[in-house]
Amino acid sequence: MEDCIFCKISNGDLGTEFIYEDETAVVFKDINPKADIHLLVVPKEHVQDLNECSAELIGKLMSIVKKVTVQENIKSFRTVINTGKDAGQEVFHLHIHILSGNIKF
Repeated sequence: MEDCIFCKISNGDLGTEFIYEDETAVVFKDINPKADIHLLVVPKEHVQDLNECSAELIGKLMSIVKKVTVQENIKSFRTVINTGKDAGQEVFHLHIHILSGNIKF
């Protein structure tokens, strides 16, 4: 999607530093963190939200959550997926928040 910020980030258009990258997704630090550690897992394919997500993709994304938390030695964390404006979704490209330490909502 042309005007989607997460599409631009995952395509490497904005020079964002990735914590992790594979053929499915990228992981990077949230620019407006709500915790001491706040990472975003973003699929490279544009999928608006969980309502459009396949079981295969969500499985791959959750596997990436596990890989990244092990890689970054994050032992205790919360995952959040907002679906829709009323649930707090601000960027309409599916993403998983990984939050750890002093979470501020």
